[in-house]
Amino acid sequence: MLRGPRGAPVRPRSAQEQYDDLAHLWWEPRGRFAMLQWLAAARGAQLPPPRRPGALLLDVACGGGLLGPHVPSGYRYLGVDLLPSAVAVARAHGMTAVLGDARALPLPDACADVVVAGELLEHVPDPAAVVAEACRVLAPGGTLLLDSVAATRLARLIAITIGERVPGGPPPRLHDHRLFVDRDALVRACAAGGVPVRLRGLRPSVPGYLAWLLRLRPRGRLVPTRITAVLFTAVGVKARRGARRR
Repeated sequence: MLRGPRGAPVRPRSAQEQYDDLAHLWWEPRGRFAMLQWLAAARGAQLPPPRRPGALLLDVACGGGLLGPHVPSGYRYLGVDLLPSAVAVARAHGMTAVLGDARALPLPDACADVVVAGELLEHVPDPAAVVAEACRVLAPGGTLLLDSVAATRLARLIAITIGERVPGGPPPRLHDHRLFVDRDALVRACAAGGVPVRLRGLRPSVPGYLAWLLRLRPRGRLVPTRITAVLFTAVGVKARRGARRR
């Protein structure tokens, strides 16, 4: 197997084994997963308060459990990930996490008050299947929160050509532009699962990034933008039973 300059294996683009190679960096504030930590904070800021005592928040493809510290008080957090290395890291940081496939979640219908799937859809060949599972386990009236990378030339330039070469950007070869997500298809898939969603973009805060780069802050920050052509979120509430669709 080919090796990179620091001895790490050179994997095919978007190979899930890269997460095993870099598992020790999940929580490293200046490691190759730094922006995933910024994304976790941005997700947490969009979560609604729990609508009932003991509300369940399901974190699909939870990785090292980075979302956990940003979940509003009152939720029961449960992470699901395909990789034992990620589950082990999440548990080591105090998160409840189990092994499971995002395409066949080991959970019953309508059990979760919130379902989050961040930085997942651009790594799977059939995002609609993952969305269908997320909608299946989401209870009526519950919130769905997704984020991903758009299937655009601009996203390929920013996330791969530039992003893989700058501090805080994704690890080299983590993304494959051929798997980037068609936004219209994603909206349709969510609607088919009973969750109408709205899209909005995310981008790094330039002052926040510079402060992180200069070691003035422990992490960078992502801020909302109207442009959804690179990094974007999809947020919606599942229709309640008996609700009329327009």
